[in-house]
Amino acid sequence: MASPCCRQCCLDDQDVCLGCGRCLAEILEWGQAADARRREICKAALLRLRPGLKI
Repeated sequence: MASPCCRQCCLDDQDVCLGCGRCLAEILEWGQAADARRREICKAALLRLRPGLKI
Protein backbone atom coordinates (compact mmCIF):
# COMPACT_ATOMS: atom_id res chain seq x y z
CA MET A 1 0.00 0.00 0.00
CA ALA A 2 1.37 3.40 -0.98
CA SER A 3 2.08 6.08 1.60
CA PRO A 4 -0.57 8.80 1.92
CA CYS A 5 2.21 11.40 2.13
CA CYS A 6 1.45 14.31 -0.20
CA ARG A 7 4.77 16.11 0.42
CA GLN A 8 3.13 18.92 2.38
CA CYS A 9 4.76 17.88 5.63
CA CYS A 10 4.22 20.22 8.55
CA LEU A 11 3.31 19.02 12.04
CA ASP A 12 0.84 20.95 14.16
CA ASP A 13 0.99 21.34 17.96
CA GLN A 14 -0.41 17.81 18.41
CA ASP A 15 2.23 16.29 16.07
CA VAL A 16 -0.31 15.69 13.30
CA CYS A 17 0.81 16.31 9.72
CA LEU A 18 -1.22 19.05 8.06
CA GLY A 19 -0.65 17.41 4.66
CA CYS A 20 -1.67 13.78 5.17
CA GLY A 21 -3.32 13.78 8.61
CA ARG A 22 -1.11 11.12 10.15
CA CYS A 23 0.28 11.66 13.62
CA LEU A 24 4.04 11.43 14.12
CA ALA A 25 3.81 7.94 15.66
CA GLU A 26 1.89 6.68 12.59
CA ILE A 27 4.41 8.25 10.23
CA LEU A 28 7.24 6.48 12.05
CA GLU A 29 5.29 3.19 12.15
CA TRP A 30 4.38 3.24 8.45
CA GLY A 31 7.50 1.53 7.08
CA GLN A 32 7.05 -1.57 9.25
CA ALA A 33 3.23 -1.70 9.28
CA ALA A 34 1.28 -4.48 7.56
CA ASP A 35 -1.32 -3.48 4.95
CA ALA A 36 -4.20 -3.92 7.40
CA ARG A 37 -2.56 -1.50 9.84
CA ARG A 38 -1.79 0.92 7.01
CA ARG A 39 -5.47 0.98 6.08
CA GLU A 40 -6.32 1.78 9.72
CA ILE A 41 -3.77 4.59 9.74
CA CYS A 42 -5.17 6.04 6.50
CA LYS A 43 -8.73 5.92 7.83
CA ALA A 44 -7.73 7.66 11.08
CA ALA A 45 -5.72 10.26 9.15
CA LEU A 46 -8.64 11.02 6.84
CA LEU A 47 -10.93 11.52 9.83
CA ARG A 48 -8.41 13.93 11.34
CA LEU A 49 -8.37 15.98 8.13
CA ARG A 50 -12.17 15.85 7.66
CA PRO A 51 -13.74 15.36 11.10
CA GLY A 52 -17.34 15.29 9.85
CA LEU A 53 -16.68 12.61 7.23
CA LYS A 54 -18.66 9.35 7.51
CA ILE A 55 -16.55 6.30 6.70
